[in-house]
Amino acid sequence: MIVKMNNKDEKFYFYMGRMFGSRIVQRQVNDRIYDDNDKEWYLYLEEDRVVCFVSISNHVMKNVYTIKDTYLLEILQVVRKENKIRESVVPNIYTELYIKAGYTLNKEDTLKNFVMIYDK
Repeated sequence: MIVKMNNKDEKFYFYMGRMFGSRIVQRQVNDRIYDDNDKEWYLYLEEDRVVCFVSISNHVMKNVYTIKDTYLLEILQVVRKENKIRESVVPNIYTELYIKAGYTLNKEDTLKNFVMIYDK
């Protein structure tokens, strides 16, 4: 189940609290996850456990994490329907999923652990 929330929602930290500062998440995406006030979060829940998430701020994708590709693909498709994503720097380990979900890869702006994507 996908839910959308921000850090003002009552159950936000119940779901996301263990993700902030998680070394498992940080190692996988080579980035730290912050609960900035202006972010909207798309969470994929299995029971009460977050198994995938994407955060958006001002039409820019900020954070991406999943334990299973199908979860992320589903969230990316929902995000794409609800938002016109501007150029966003995201973890490159999910590059195939961004493309599969319909995002465009900016091949000129790539970093060691990140790629830039956008929605045409």
